[in-house]
Amino acid sequence: MRQKTFASLALAFGLAFVSAANAQDVTGRWRNPAEDGDLVIYPCGDKICAKGVASDTSKPSDDVKDVKNKNPELRNRSLNGLEVMRGFAGGPKVWSGGSIYRPADGNTYSGRMELVDPNTLKLTGCVMAPLCQSQIWKRVS
Repeated sequence: MRQKTFASLALAFGLAFVSAANAQDVTGRWRNPAEDGDLVIYPCGDKICAKGVASDTSKPSDDVKDVKNKNPELRNRSLNGLEVMRGFAGGPKVWSGGSIYRPADGNTYSGRMELVDPNTLKLTGCVMAPLCQSQIWKRVS
């Protein structure tokens, strides 16, 4: 009887350990495909948000401004540290319902994130379905 109890506890502990090891977390630092910028993804309340930061392969600079923003009053703000994604809900593999601001064109898109594996993130931005574009980002840390 004691051996069965020990075996059951060992199995339960093993399953809990495997579940914890398989739990994937989208938070952290991710590098874009061009390797010229990173995202830091973090919890913001009960949602997921992200800010853009210079990567170690880009020229870190606070003087890069949001010059293509549709609002002229915001064109002088720094892109480094700017919140570019907000309001994503879901998980542990897919988050949706958020928005993605793209400084390259000054537009904001509806977004979706999919954690393909622990080190690969697929970001999709849509003007409206099916007009979407995706990028694959790689985990830095």
